[in-house]
Amino acid sequence: MATAPCDRGEWGSRAGFILAAAGSAIGLGNIWRFPYTTGQNGGAAFLLIYLVCVILLGVPVMIAELTIGRHSRRNPVGAFEAIRPGSRWRIVGFLGVLTGVCILSYYSVIAGVTVGYIFKTVAHSGASYAAFTANPLLMIPLMLLFLALTVLVVQGGVRNGIERWSKILMPLLMLLMVLLIVRSVTLEGAGRGLSFYFKPDFSKVTGKTFLDALGQAFFSLSLGMGAMITYGSYLSKKDDIGTSALCVSFFDTLIAVMAGLLIFPALFAAGMDPAAGPGLVFEVLPVIFARLPGGTLIGAAFFLLLAVAALTSTISLLEVVTAWLVDEKSILRRRAVWIVAAIAFAFGLPSALSLGAVERLGDLPGIGMSFFGFMDWLFGNVMLAVGAVFISIFFGWVWDRRASRAEIEQGCPSYRKCAPAVTYLLKFFCPIAIGIVLFFLFRDLVAAG
Repeated sequence: MATAPCDRGEWGSRAGFILAAAGSAIGLGNIWRFPYTTGQNGGAAFLLIYLVCVILLGVPVMIAELTIGRHSRRNPVGAFEAIRPGSRWRIVGFLGVLTGVCILSYYSVIAGVTVGYIFKTVAHSGASYAAFTANPLLMIPLMLLFLALTVLVVQGGVRNGIERWSKILMPLLMLLMVLLIVRSVTLEGAGRGLSFYFKPDFSKVTGKTFLDALGQAFFSLSLGMGAMITYGSYLSKKDDIGTSALCVSFFDTLIAVMAGLLIFPALFAAGMDPAAGPGLVFEVLPVIFARLPGGTLIGAAFFLLLAVAALTSTISLLEVVTAWLVDEKSILRRRAVWIVAAIAFAFGLPSALSLGAVERLGDLPGIGMSFFGFMDWLFGNVMLAVGAVFISIFFGWVWDRRASRAEIEQGCPSYRKCAPAVTYLLKFFCPIAIGIVLFFLFRDLVAAG
């Protein structure tokens, strides 16, 4: 059995870390969730509010996670234990590990669908999204395939696995998006989509708009489950944490904004409703692609883009739990990744079967949603928010201010100029703002029930 320090590794370069961390944040939430949420909230006004939330909420929490990780050189559980030995704060780390494997379980299901839609588009299959997801002979192998791809990357370690592939996948993602955006904005009628996306109409802004923007900013940055604590633990003491957090947040936000720039011009060009909801990508876009010259190639490229975005996120989800097994249980990395993948596959089976294959799983008694929907609500919304609240409180109120500040300033002496603002946001604004999101999540659940 290898000891943890020998098997955990370190980033080979700052650029490699930024691309890997950006890949963790960038996923289906940016390209799938952001456009339909923007469409449901009126377009440009929502976009502006979302950008403010990224700056005031996302960046401070990311700084906190990266700092905790680099200081401790441990996984989420070990990080809290190292800073506050013998305290109950390690429970927050356990919540992060649990959340990571559970999100990986159902995320791999929808990620597998993106791979399936590449071949579905090329084959000109007319099967609906509902019919596709109701076929267990498609859903289960696709989920297994995506988990296997994730394992192949993560088992290579930090430099040879995650960093190496992030340097390939992230530029590929950007290239594909640029090519699709160029095609989208040159469609006849695309101007109406650009106006919707960039010309604010503040008369449509409501309290829900602010809450949706806050939630999207938080969830899209992969905060609250320890992914950035884990990635931060591989940082060199020479790296600038503040600048790194800004770069990761910038790339994550850029991809989300580009996704809107890709989708809204095409939607309006085809005369479709921008508020189509969660089915926007898998139900509406194939119709649009079918109407375009070269639509098969464009559609296949788009779903390849989605698959790449999903893979960069599943890599970080698998790494959170793998790092815990390597650090705390002294399990070899190659063995650890397969253990976590097997658990995620077992947990993911009910999610895969709940999208139409098994009726009881599609509508859980007393809950009113599918097993997949329940997992997404509980772990993709609630548990991430709970984790972020505790991380903000830990950094702002529990951890010695001198120690945390010294950690950030190591590699960035100029941090002292903005330290008071970041500390204030983490002590007060972030816990309150995320708490409001949690309150409305529970309120909506009660109302729906």
